[in-house]
Amino acid sequence: MSTENSTKRPKRSVQYRQRSEQGESIEVRAVGRYLRSSPRKVRAVVNAIRGKDVAEAFQILEMSPAKAARLVEKVLKSAVANAENNLKLSSDSLYVSHCVADDGPRLKRVWPRGRGRADMIQRRMCHITVAVKNREAKS
Repeated sequence: MSTENSTKRPKRSVQYRQRSEQGESIEVRAVGRYLRSSPRKVRAVVNAIRGKDVAEAFQILEMSPAKAARLVEKVLKSAVANAENNLKLSSDSLYVSHCVADDGPRLKRVWPRGRGRADMIQRRMCHITVAVKNREAKS
């Protein structure tokens, strides 16, 4: 079967370069998967940094006593490093455009109770996604 009329899509690396030359805002993301913390606890931290500049987000995470703050900070550092190394963006102009904490799988454990019964304990995991964008492109 010949497809002479179909145009070939350019490589993904070429698409990224064309986008950055046109000045479109590119969202750079990092994902932390299978992290041993409850998604409900992580969402409180994630909601605090959404929409903030990267420097301000790091300050908020550094001052937070929550274990979830350490996990989110690690993923945010990864997203900023991806933006700096892959797309040559300056970390000063980045802001947190999108961040979520989704449910992961659950570790199921049995907790013995009285009279031979047992309760199920579910140890929750989460997937943290953090995306950063260039501030100039937003304006």
